[in-house]
Amino acid sequence: MKGFRLYKTEKLCSRTAVSLLFEQGHSSIAFPLRAVYRLHEPGKESPAQFLITIPKKKIRHAVDRVLLRRRTREAYRLWRRTLLYPTLLQRGLGADIAFIYLDKEAASYAVIEERMKQLLSRIAQAAEPHNIDTEP
Repeated sequence: MKGFRLYKTEKLCSRTAVSLLFEQGHSSIAFPLRAVYRLHEPGKESPAQFLITIPKKKIRHAVDRVLLRRRTREAYRLWRRTLLYPTLLQRGLGADIAFIYLDKEAASYAVIEERMKQLLSRIAQAAEPHNIDTEP
C-alpha cells in the first residue's frame, strides 16, 4: 500500500469488529469529533481500520452529512500515515477506529483537520505503552 489512497481494507465493515469496538473501546473527544478506538493484534489488512458516523439526528440534510463525511475522510486519509501508522507498526498493533461527529452545525475543513490530527496523536500515544499478551 503506497501513497495516500484509502483502500477497501482500511474500512471497518465487520459487524463483530464494530460491536467489539463499541463494547471494549476507549474514547477521546476533540470537538466536533469523537473517536472510539480499540487496539488489538494486527490482522492481515492495514494497521488501522476506520468508520465515520454523522448522526441524522444532529445533521438533518443528507448533503450536509455527506459533506462532513468527506471532510472527515479526507483529514484521516492525509494524516493517518504520518501520525498513526508509524506507532502501530513499531509496536506491532492494529487499531479499529470510529469517528463520530458531535456538533449540530457543519464545521469547516480546517477545524476538522486540526481535530483529526489531535485525535490521531492521542490514539498513537495510547498505543505507546500498550502491551498485547500473546497467550493462546
